[in-house]
Amino acid sequence: MRTPRVHAKPILLATVPLLFVASLAGCGDDDAEESSDVAAFSLEERLLRIEIPVTLWGRAEDLAETHAAAEAAANLVVGSEGAGYGDRDGDGVVEDEDVDEFGVLPGLDGTPPGLAELVDNECVEADVLGGSWDDPAARWAELDAAVEAWSPENDTISALASHPMQIVAWATLAISTDAVDEAQDFGELAAANLETSLEAVDC
Repeated sequence: MRTPRVHAKPILLATVPLLFVASLAGCGDDDAEESSDVAAFSLEERLLRIEIPVTLWGRAEDLAETHAAAEAAANLVVGSEGAGYGDRDGDGVVEDEDVDEFGVLPGLDGTPPGLAELVDNECVEADVLGGSWDDPAARWAELDAAVEAWSPENDTISALASHPMQIVAWATLAISTDAVDEAQDFGELAAANLETSLEAVDC
């Protein structure tokens, strides 16, 4: 597992990089390349914010802490406008409630806009986005169906094309279990998904 890059507090990404990228649309090749670089950096920063909760999720020995870490990781993937964002474990606290509206994946309303087009990286398209997000609601419905159908003998979650989406799915299962070791196992799977996602950015 990758050694976590520890920050004093989670990185809160402003909307400025994405707005800056959008303002460059239609410029020359050099500007287009710079636009892609800015978007890729923004995506990497969003992924890096997930490292600490994912690591805690796989190591915490207390069930409440494990659930909280899984919730934080899932909320960071979806962003404040995303599917299922909020108090996923029902303890009255929203982990990472100070996250900005942008997650790693588009929200139900399509935010962040144009990420697939802004990041000119086939690995990101394949492993992070996992295909088109023209219909975000349909993509998030895939996650719900995979979680519903999952069992140890029928691993429908690993079949999801988007690795960050798999993190949300593993978090959902981790929060639903009362067994710490099982929740930790789901955390280890999420850590592998995060590693693949970070490698995709540097592809």
